Amino acid sequence: MPELWQQILEWLRTLHSDEGIRALIEWGGLSVLVGIVFAETGLLVGFFLPGDSLLVTAGVVCAKPFPGLPHLDIWTTYLLLLCAAVVGDQVGFLLGRKTGQAIFQREDSRFFKRRYVEEAHEFYLRKGGRSIVIARFVPILRTFVPFMAGVANMPYRSFVFYNVAGGILWITTLLWLGYF
Repeated sequence: MPELWQQILEWLRTLHSDEGIRALIEWGGLSVLVGIVFAETGLLVGFFLPGDSLLVTAGVVCAKPFPGLPHLDIWTTYLLLLCAAVVGDQVGFLLGRKTGQAIFQREDSRFFKRRYVEEAHEFYLRKGGRSIVIARFVPILRTFVPFMAGVANMPYRSFVFYNVAGGILWITTLLWLGYF
């Protein structure tokens, strides 16, 4: 069993390197990149995935294809990764809205208090938009902030606006940084 854990940890280490990301592109092309961006932003288990470095490396591969890698068109890559990021955050938000409230409906305990949910709701009413946009650039927050916005019952229209704005800013900045 320890050997299995070592293999998993080694795989995760290589996943966060340019070489590991290039190997993923070689193996699965654009669909793997889209899947990783979606999983990192929408599934609570995706927090360990390499979103930022993946976007920069994808931009580099779009600008100058490497031998053995499929050609990635910059505009197709941009649009698909943007869709994956926005849809991923939507899924995280809806998961939070659907399941999160049930978690916090319990009686007050040592770790969970109803006032925490009320404070989170107030925070997302006041500063939720900024937190959605800024969290795009902070790896672990990118995964959990949309979920917590759903738990805190952030207004849906407001979330959608900031989700799309943050997604555009994140994908545009990092993908084009790698491209140029």
